[in-house]
This record gives sequence, structure tokens and C-alpha cells, in this order.
Amino acid sequence: MITPDHLTSTAPTGGGASPAPAVELRGITKAYPGVVANDDIDLSVYAGEVHGLLGENGAGKSTLMSILSGMVQPDAGTIRVGGQEVSITSPRKALELGIGTVYQHLTLVPTLTVLENLMMGSGSALLDFGGARARFDELVATLGARIDPNAVASTLSLGELQQVEIVKALWRETRILVLDEPTSMLTPQGVTELQGVMQRLKDSGIAIIFITHKLHEAIEIGDRVSILKAGRRVGGIEPDELRARTPDELKTRIIDTMFGEGAAQLAGVAEMEVHTEEGGHHRELSGEVALELIDLSVDGGADEASVHDMTLSVHRGEILGIAGVDGNGQRQLAQAIAGQRPISGGDIRLEGSSIRKLGVPDRQRRGIGYVTDDRLHEGTVLDMSVAMNIVLKRIGERPFWRRGAIRQQEIDAFARDLVQRYEVRTPSVETNIGTLSGGNIQKVLLARELAFDPKLILYNKPTYGLDVKTASFVRSQIREQAEQGITVIVISTELDELVALCDRIAVMSSGRLTGVVDNGAGAHARVGELMLA
Repeated sequence: MITPDHLTSTAPTGGGASPAPAVELRGITKAYPGVVANDDIDLSVYAGEVHGLLGENGAGKSTLMSILSGMVQPDAGTIRVGGQEVSITSPRKALELGIGTVYQHLTLVPTLTVLENLMMGSGSALLDFGGARARFDELVATLGARIDPNAVASTLSLGELQQVEIVKALWRETRILVLDEPTSMLTPQGVTELQGVMQRLKDSGIAIIFITHKLHEAIEIGDRVSILKAGRRVGGIEPDELRARTPDELKTRIIDTMFGEGAAQLAGVAEMEVHTEEGGHHRELSGEVALELIDLSVDGGADEASVHDMTLSVHRGEILGIAGVDGNGQRQLAQAIAGQRPISGGDIRLEGSSIRKLGVPDRQRRGIGYVTDDRLHEGTVLDMSVAMNIVLKRIGERPFWRRGAIRQQEIDAFARDLVQRYEVRTPSVETNIGTLSGGNIQKVLLARELAFDPKLILYNKPTYGLDVKTASFVRSQIREQAEQGITVIVISTELDELVALCDRIAVMSSGRLTGVVDNGAGAHARVGELMLA
């Protein structure tokens, strides 16, 4: 791989003059109406290292990386690449400087092949398939990956798609790679494979900025760690300290830095970890069946997984987990239960009565809530206010509307209460929800569904993209709901999360139910076996 001359710096090793960082941010400041997203941030990242970037939701991580990738322009501060001051005025300029970004949400066109996706935006009027294939082979060899360049993107597993995204980011001789929550939707095996890829990239001299909410990943993968809070860099952990302290000591220090001294000692704040050999969560279930799926089939369409002949009962007050590699019909199942997708066969019964013919509003009135994993498109209207998104599913209903007229004061007061209760970081409830961080948008979705006395709630990746404190809060809310008799279905690719939360775990593969595991000793291993079946 050709290395640009201006990007050959390496991390300091302790002797002589320190080389220039691969990328250096100094005094970076960016403000939006009512909020300072980045406040005088300094950050240095060296070639051949993984620099972990941690922070609670709304801490400013995404804004900082948007500045580095040319998507956003800072109000103040300087950026140096390989020791030279630069102005990153656009994503194209970032690419020219050797900065590649793998975003949290996949960007590949599902109907194009891998190679076609990589060649998009090449800037050449002629498509050089031979040169592109040679470049692809070079990068895949560097990553140690096995990807078919002629495969259509929609046919790839999530781990394979993630690897293609990394290849895409490296396509133009990238020497600085930004990974935004790259493990959030991967299986444990996919995470292990990604760690191997990152190690090989480090060995080739690439500087990696690794954004994550998972403390153990930052500690295990990072060579140094920076912590953001309220738009400022409030602390960091250097390589010597990472090597000298135990993981528990490091987690305590990070949590206290993020949330205040002593925060790590508060119940429920420390990062959830499951010791499977000791067994997982287990409760006695009610005998009352709340939801029945009877030979349920759901058509996924041309590019999506279908659900086939699924039969399953969920008890009142139960937390049922749905495990499986992402893309095996979980979203289609959730949408069918919520009424957003028609079923092609079988039946759905709520408290003994068929709801097959009921639409979304009628199912909501029957007490079904749904927290989607697609918060940016399916879950919200981004150019509407936080307040309007909170009552989005109650348009026309009292007390927010009366005789067809909107009662904005009622809506705003209701929204302010929920924003305070769920600690949503927003300048006001009138702010467009699209300007909030992903984690804060997720909090709004949770608040909306829990505010209207549900009987059954479906969660699709409920803690996806949440910081450790908020994720812990969400899990505690789920447990409280179950204790109150609410039936909960949790879809997650985080197997540890399901073992920690659920009474039983159903496993889906290729749109079919491959088994149901009662939680307890050995559940983690049994679910893992069913996922591979």
C-alpha cells in the first residue's frame, strides 16, 4: 500500500523528540443555536495506534468526527495532518488528505455489487474495473478478509458489510481511519473479526479513531483513550495507564470522569457484564398468555428476509428476547406485530383475540408499543420538533388536540416533562429532533412509547448507540415494566444483553424460529449454538 509522505508519523515511544501526530486537533469549537457541541477540544492521534473516543450521548463525539471528515466546518480551532495545518472544507478534501470514515449507519447501495459500490464517486469518467479489482485485492489482503467483489451488497452478512465499508474508507490511500460505533450491530464473532482487521491496519501504520459506547472495547482495543463530556475533552488514559491498571479500575475511572466522581459506585451505572457460567436472569413466569404467534409468515420483499411459519407464545409480564444475526427477519417480525407490515400467513393474537386485521392506530389503542431500530427514518420526522415527535402517534387525540385544533401548550408541557425525566439533551422541546445526537433521539423514542400505558412493548435494539449510563437506565425501565405486568419483547444482536435481561430467549435464523431457551446456567452457550444452526 502506498503511503503519502505527509502521513508517516508514528506514536511517541518515549525516546528523543516526539514525531508529529498523524492528525492533531487544537481548540476545535462548534456551536449550534442553544448548544455548544464542541468546546475548545484538543486531540492528537498517532500513526499505528487505535485512539478510543468515549463520551455520553450528546458529548460531542459525532460533531468532532463530522468536522474531521469535512461534513461540518468548525467555528474556531486548527487541524494539522502530518504536522501541516489544513482546512477540511468538504468530504472530498478529507479523502484527499487521507482521512476515511466508516459511519455508524451503513452507506452501501444494496442493489449494487461490492466492486460497483467501491467505484462510486471515483471521479473518473471511465470505469476501470481492472484497476479497481487490483485495488480491492490489495486492500482485502491487508484486512485479511474474504469478500466476493461480485456479490450484491444485500446478500452479505452484517460483518461482511462492515468490512466492505472499511475497504471503501481505505480506497483512496487512507492513513487516518475513523470508525463510528463499528461493533454496535455485530455478533461476538464479527467483533472478534473486526479486532483482527484493526490490528492489521495498525500494523500497516494507519491511525484509527475508534468511537464506542462500550467501555470494555475501548480498554481492550484502544492504545489510548480520550473522554468527552458536554462538548469538552475532560480526561484521557495514556498507554502506560492502560497497561498498568485492571479493567475494573479503568472502567471505574472512565465512568467517574464521564458522569462525576463516585458515579461508578451507583447501582446500575457500571457497564453491564454477564458471567455466563454463573447463569443469567431468571424469573417465574405468569401462566397468562399475552401474545400468540400462530404459524406466522411475513413477506420480506425482494431485498429483505421473510418470516416463515413462526409459532410462539409470550406470557404476561415476561421479557422475551429475540436473538440472531441481524437481517434474519427480526425487523419484519417486529413490524408485523406492530401492524406496520402485513402478514402473509398465520395469525397474531393479543390476549386471545386476533389482531391480524387491525392497523397501527388500533393496535396502539390496544396497548402495543414499538421502539424501532431505525430511529432516523422509521421512528422520527427529523425536521419536526422534539415535542411533535413525542406526540407523533397521538395526532388528533386529547389532550393534545381539541375539536381538530392543536393545543401546543399541552404538547410542550408534556414533552418538557418527558425530556427532563429521560435526561434528553436538547436546547428546548421546540428544537428539531434531527439536530440531536443519535442517543438522545433514542431516548425520545423510549419516552414516547412508555408514556401511554402500554400492555406490550417491542424493542428493536433498545440500547443501540446509548452511553453506559443511559443503557443501564433503559434496562432498568424494561425490568420495571415487566414487574408491573407489561409484556416485553427485546430484539437484540447483543447476546450478553439478552442473557442479562430476559426470562426466555428465542433464536431466529433465516426467518425461522430455531429454538427457545429458558434463561439460567448455560443459556449463553445454548443460544450461541442455535444461532449457528
